[in-house]
Amino acid sequence: MNRFNLIVIGDEILHGSRQDAHFAFFRNMLQQHGLKLGQVQYLPDDFEVLVQALQRSFSDGLPTFVTGGIGATPDDHTRQAAAAALGVPLVRHPQAAALIDGVTLERGEALDTPEHRRRLNMADFPAGSDIIPNPYNRIAGFSVRRHYFFPGFPVMAHPMAQWVLETVYADRFHRVASGTRQLYLVGQPESKIAPVMEDIERRYSGVKAYSLPNVGGQTADGRQTVPHIDFGLKAEGEACSLLNAAWADVLQQFEQAGIAWQSGLPVVEAV
Repeated sequence: MNRFNLIVIGDEILHGSRQDAHFAFFRNMLQQHGLKLGQVQYLPDDFEVLVQALQRSFSDGLPTFVTGGIGATPDDHTRQAAAAALGVPLVRHPQAAALIDGVTLERGEALDTPEHRRRLNMADFPAGSDIIPNPYNRIAGFSVRRHYFFPGFPVMAHPMAQWVLETVYADRFHRVASGTRQLYLVGQPESKIAPVMEDIERRYSGVKAYSLPNVGGQTADGRQTVPHIDFGLKAEGEACSLLNAAWADVLQQFEQAGIAWQSGLPVVEAV
């Protein structure tokens, strides 16, 4: 299995007061190692919603990165929701607590203050959790049942996620072969392409066809594209061995159906 899930928690993301920086990072991080992002959820800071969502996620059994809501203020519910979803108590993790003690002492503060006691709540994790080191401020995240919980701040969450991937899942890097083929269709309705897609997927097990309409617009390098369809095939694992034959079949069916295609991006020619 080379797929990982992502759960992003925070009212500030859903309400638009902060832009999500996690999706693109986790997608790219996984792709760099030949892994894939299988599913993404955006959830509010709502205890009941989080409990239900985490129960489903734990039951799936897939490796899942979770960002946000593990602080010590009343609007942070992720630690408590994870424990409730697993049916276990929150317990103070001694190593995480010792790290927080160290942070407080380095600030020149005493360990018997109300501020420090509240800060120690961030060392309360679901029973059976392990800590995830936080290189930014040493206040740890936690892992339990192949779920990895990080702060919502990208500057903390992202290096912590890289540590998890390199420490726990390095044996999965680039283990599953994958391949794609792509072309561009201009002036063609999807209704004419759909029968070809259905036929290819029926006859070449594991090969998936995709059709992505594009209304046209300006590219990153300033060129203007015309409306078109991004069409292609993709495959993973053993199905990669069928990709060349399936692609040749696609091109033959397009020719027979009078479907014109081009290999390069359809741009407006300068005059």
